[in-house]
Amino acid sequence: MSLTFPQIDPILFQIGPLAVRWYGLMYLAGALFALWYGNRQADKAGSGWTRDEVSDLLFAGFLGVVIGGRIGYVIFYQFNAFLSDPTFIFKVWMGGMSFHGGLIGVLVAFAWFGRKTRRSFWTVADFAAPAIPFGLGAVRIGNFINGELWGRATDVSWGMVFPSGGLVARHPSQLYEFAFEGIVLFCILNWFVLKPRPIGAVSGLFLIFYGLFRVIIEFYREPDAHLGLFGGVISMGQILSIPMIIAGLVLMLWAYRKNKQVLI
Repeated sequence: MSLTFPQIDPILFQIGPLAVRWYGLMYLAGALFALWYGNRQADKAGSGWTRDEVSDLLFAGFLGVVIGGRIGYVIFYQFNAFLSDPTFIFKVWMGGMSFHGGLIGVLVAFAWFGRKTRRSFWTVADFAAPAIPFGLGAVRIGNFINGELWGRATDVSWGMVFPSGGLVARHPSQLYEFAFEGIVLFCILNWFVLKPRPIGAVSGLFLIFYGLFRVIIEFYREPDAHLGLFGGVISMGQILSIPMIIAGLVLMLWAYRKNKQVLI
């Protein structure tokens, strides 16, 4: 017994050549939430942030996600296609974004913003990190509606038959990612920021838990045929996430041992 994919039209509505897709709306929802969340934090007494700075940070971060996500996808997942046709990197209508590439792009944006506003990189990263899981979860819902990035074949009762995944039931891994990379990670970070902690600790916790959740869930997600390692057991997503966990642990250790400034 398995569940049937709900067959949601990826296009919410269309006016002439203009099509509004659910996937794009998920990015918009993530951005609007980040703006609301950032303004809420900036409005707190003694925050040291203004709403204008929140808007500037959001814009820089958005550029980092889009540019870094596309470049990362091409380098990590479609490098041979890029070598064959360098213009492939600009063919965004064909799809393809990488979280890890987007993360690198966002980190560059944080560094630029910190330099511009004379804040430390980790101050900026800690401010932004608690809002990020909402956007991650929203994008996973977009993946689910698109019927893409489905999981491995399974016989569990909640397995789902995806139109592009053949006739076998598969793990709805997009929903697993929505639950853990989105909801659970959001709750962990927003619980943690209520407590006294050194600068850099929030960012470290984000790296640890996102990397951990991604590594675990990738065991249930079908890897691209050309990217599965060791017979498809290990995926590129896991290879890229393991350094995140290590970096997060190192950052947490550094934060609590070396950084004496505590935020309340």
